[in-house]
Amino acid sequence: MGPQDLVFFAVVALIGYFLIVRPQRARAQQLQQVRESLAVGSRVITTAGLYATVTAVAADTIELEIADGVRATFASAAVVRVLASDTDTDTDDQISPAQDTAT
Repeated sequence: MGPQDLVFFAVVALIGYFLIVRPQRARAQQLQQVRESLAVGSRVITTAGLYATVTAVAADTIELEIADGVRATFASAAVVRVLASDTDTDTDDQISPAQDTAT
């Protein structure tokens, strides 16, 4: 194994770091900040795609109101995104009828 092989492996390792490891760490840090900012009354989306309102926050769990009077307890890690308070749903992710080819 010559010096050229070592340089090649070092370059591949650096590319892997900048394309995989670094962005993943940034996403994990951003998700952690989202979960730490949870407050009662926040509208959230869970990993299952459930839109709900936070009614209680504990150390590792949150209570979400799914519908009027329907509450469930979730792990805090289940929250993917906090929605803007001025909108009821996140319209950026919705598929328009022209884009929906499954139906």
